[in-house]
Amino acid sequence: MSKSIKPFLVLPLLLLSSCASKQDLLVVTDDLRKLKSDAETVKSQSAGSYTDVQQLRDEVLRLQGLLEEMGHSNHQEFARLGVEDSLLIHKVDELESRVQKIEQYPALAKFVSKASPVPLKLNDAPSADKKRELPSDAVLLKDGLEQLAKKNYTGARESFTTVVKSYPKSDLADDAQFHLAESYFSEKGYEQAILAYQVVIAKYPKSNQRPAALYKQAIAFERIGDAQHAKERFKDLLNVYPASPEADLVRKRK
Repeated sequence: MSKSIKPFLVLPLLLLSSCASKQDLLVVTDDLRKLKSDAETVKSQSAGSYTDVQQLRDEVLRLQGLLEEMGHSNHQEFARLGVEDSLLIHKVDELESRVQKIEQYPALAKFVSKASPVPLKLNDAPSADKKRELPSDAVLLKDGLEQLAKKNYTGARESFTTVVKSYPKSDLADDAQFHLAESYFSEKGYEQAILAYQVVIAKYPKSNQRPAALYKQAIAFERIGDAQHAKERFKDLLNVYPASPEADLVRKRK
């Protein structure tokens, strides 16, 4: 083949090669564009997924915090109920043993035969005719307080006991029972006072006299040299009635 013809053969090959390269370039460019678009889509989806995951994580943390708070609240409530249980039930055996102990002290025997602070039995209730002859619960309570102020402790106890026995469902029954305990305390009959305060604590759980009954019962335990039970009662008072004036008195003692 002559040398003059060769350039004409090479030129089409170069042109074909050039066309192929441009077509490949276009294909590659288009692929890159698609990849970039896909990358943006994936990135957008990933950002949304990350946001969803973060929201779920925050919600889980919130629920965990709520569960911990509820658990703490339930723990406090169960602890309070446990204290209430000890106030109503756990001390019964100890107080019954103290009743027996009272009988061993001749100096205290005179208190036993007088007004009993224990709850009234059904067959002890006065008849309807006899009850109509009684003064009202308010009159009896007022008379008892007046007698107590005059240090007529026997007379005061008679009035208070009549309220408790004759008007057991009266709104004043808890007040009468508390002041009955106060009459023993004022006369230094601490053993009987402890028993009478316990009736307020156990029989009238909604009474506004209950914090004072807990406090004075603890003081009565101290007066007979029972520091352990006094400490327990002060602790019960702080746990059940932390905002009461009596609780402030306990805190001031420390």
